[in-house]
Amino acid sequence: MTIMDDKAKCRVRLLSKEEAHHAAQEAGISPMMADLNVFRALLHHPKLAGALNAQLSMLMGLGNVLDPRLRELIIMRIGWETGSNYEWTQHWRGAKMLGIPENDLLSVRDWKSASCFDAADQAVLQATDDILQDGKIAIQTWTKLENALNDVQQVLEVVIAICNWRTFSQLLMSLEVPLEDDVESWPPDSIIPAAAS
Repeated sequence: MTIMDDKAKCRVRLLSKEEAHHAAQEAGISPMMADLNVFRALLHHPKLAGALNAQLSMLMGLGNVLDPRLRELIIMRIGWETGSNYEWTQHWRGAKMLGIPENDLLSVRDWKSASCFDAADQAVLQATDDILQDGKIAIQTWTKLENALNDVQQVLEVVIAICNWRTFSQLLMSLEVPLEDDVESWPPDSIIPAAAS
């Protein structure tokens, strides 16, 4: 399928970049974020888009306390397990820019068999799987999370991060938001998870 076909498939017409920038001003969203296809869809409702952007901004830098590595492992796991190509692809690039090794990112596909993850990595990945599978974090996982992070604010951010990017995964797939132009699908090897098949 071509990029043009993907854009036509989106369930909500993508605003032009000019329209998105205008709506983004009202919503308090940066032009860089407004250029993303997800916000070009969401900015049909500027207040909603603004609220989602504010949460993303906090979780990704403005006042957050969680190690960015842990956040990106959570997001990559959610993208893989839910089959969200957009989420995987966007955060593949971001995680690489943060210096997270490619092997670690690929290993979230089957993290329980990987040797590259420390106790904190394993705890957040298990918490992610718990919420994806059961809707909540199991008590054994919660204990591991508390022990590994030893900070209630970080534990709270883990929970909110999982719930936030699970929501984004679902909205991206429900709206059928296409990848941006010239963006490789399912990097780096185009392997598609079972959930996306």
